[in-house]
Amino acid sequence: MNGPQLTSPRLVREILQRHKLIPNKRLGQNFLIDKNILDKIIEAVEIKPEDTILEVGPGLGVLTGPLAALAGQVVAVEVDQGLIPPLRENLRAYPNVKIVRGDILKISWAGLVEDINAPLKVAANLPYYITSAVIMSLLTGPLALERLVLMVQREVAQRLIAAPGTRDYGILTAAVGYYTVPEIIAPVPRTVFYPRPAVDSAVVRLKVREYPPVEVGDEELFFRLIRGAFGQRRKTLLNSLQGEFRGEYNREEIAHFLQTAQIEGNRRGETLNLEEFARLARNIKYQQ
Repeated sequence: MNGPQLTSPRLVREILQRHKLIPNKRLGQNFLIDKNILDKIIEAVEIKPEDTILEVGPGLGVLTGPLAALAGQVVAVEVDQGLIPPLRENLRAYPNVKIVRGDILKISWAGLVEDINAPLKVAANLPYYITSAVIMSLLTGPLALERLVLMVQREVAQRLIAAPGTRDYGILTAAVGYYTVPEIIAPVPRTVFYPRPAVDSAVVRLKVREYPPVEVGDEELFFRLIRGAFGQRRKTLLNSLQGEFRGEYNREEIAHFLQTAQIEGNRRGETLNLEEFARLARNIKYQQ
């Protein structure tokens, strides 16, 4: 099955003009027009004939068609109503594509899950303003995921793989490291999009872990500690957690939790690795 060659800038412009569409900057509509990058994304997904792929933000279908040519089913979720007609037109050759109009952050998971055979693979070109929210929604949602292959801004890609103690290390880094094994597959220059964005991007792959890398005792507490530690990065860990647990534990109790977890209270939150956050969570849970 073959659809239109949507890596052609000329064809993309023609389709947009024919449907009287202007790329929506607010929605991060920058269409990929480079086959080499497209091929790298497809390779990273590692598609099998029986796979179901969830694609977030298919746009005009440049990635959707190649995914559908290899997978059993593609469920493409597009928020922009204006893109639905050209998307359907461009994907006529692929009856195994299910197009869903909706916001991935608000859509009913039940409506998506009913036709999906787990484990699920995800492919997406994510606009910056919802990248973190979409990643966390997918990783903590009810879908059984095997991997996510995402196009994100280069700065976000660096955050996903950042080491403790670095400027890029944060809540998203810790969460992604807990649920997945992240890696950068390829840098993506801004020149391979139409229209051209103001920043460069990268293709990242998140392989979902079968089991978390650390034993936390209480996942909700574990992530609360992470949020508290990063909430005010300039504060020491003791002061940050005192603010987070105000009314539950006093300063002396928090200092004791840190001491028994062998973590110095004058450290900054961003210097702790996952095992240290997990150790602290276990200490608090089992000393209550």
